[in-house]
Amino acid sequence: MNAEAVARWAAAHPLTQAHVDCATAVMLKILDGKCKMAGDEKAVMAQLYDTVKGREGLLLGTTAHALIAQARRIEECGGDPELRELVYEKRVLAETMISRPVMKGFKALIREQGLFDGLVTSSEEE
Repeated sequence: MNAEAVARWAAAHPLTQAHVDCATAVMLKILDGKCKMAGDEKAVMAQLYDTVKGREGLLLGTTAHALIAQARRIEECGGDPELRELVYEKRVLAETMISRPVMKGFKALIREQGLFDGLVTSSEEE
């Protein structure tokens, strides 16, 4: 699934502010290297994050988005262990702020509503 298809999916399946927070937390998890999703699912989630990052979340906002942008730029240059540790800490904090039922609901929604349809692989949820 390419970025345009993800944007179409997001337009057809409007996400709540809490879901925007969930997408942000998953992006942090991808960047800290702890995400257990398959590579193609991570790519789709990164595209979903890029699609919704301009929308308002309930708990996570500009600080989280700035950290994600910085981590992505640095990762392209080989990474920075200190920045990865900071991303890890912010991800753990984000996950404690988002209730388990909200995160589980988000994960169920994106799977049930076909965000990963057409992907060859599927792995355990993160």
